[in-house]
Amino acid sequence: MKIKNIMTKTVATISVEDSVECAAQMMKEHDVGSIPVCNGEKVIGIVTDRDIALRSAAEGQNVCNQKVRSIMSSNPVLGTPEMDIHDASRIMSERQIRRLPVVENNKLAGIVSLGDLAVEPNLANDAEGALTEISEPCSPMI
Repeated sequence: MKIKNIMTKTVATISVEDSVECAAQMMKEHDVGSIPVCNGEKVIGIVTDRDIALRSAAEGQNVCNQKVRSIMSSNPVLGTPEMDIHDASRIMSERQIRRLPVVENNKLAGIVSLGDLAVEPNLANDAEGALTEISEPCSPMI
C-alpha cells in the first residue's frame, strides 16, 4: 500500500516568520501535534508541540515575539505519495518521528502519522513497532 492511500491531504502550514504563539494556536485549532514550516509550498522544516514545550516554554521565551524559525527542526525527513507504507513506518521508527510530511514535485502533498498507520488493520504491527522505537527512553543528561 502507498502513503497516498492513507495520508491526510489537507495540511495546515506555517512560515518561519510566524510566531510560536501562532504555531500553538494553529495546532489547537486543527487538533494536531505538528505543523510543516513552508516557504511557499516547499517544506523547509517542521515545528511540533514538543518543540514549543522544550525550545520555547521551558526556556522562558516569549511565544508572542519568538519566531518559528528559532524552534523548528530544519530539513525534516520527507516521504513521497508513492512510498510504500512499510518503508514509511521503518523510516519513522529509525528517525524516531511520529509524523512524516509527504511531498511531490517539491510541494507539500500531505502528511502521514503513526495514527494513520495504526487505524489500518494490516499496518497495526508496523505502527506498534514504530511507536516502540520512537518511545525508547533516552538517558537523562546530568
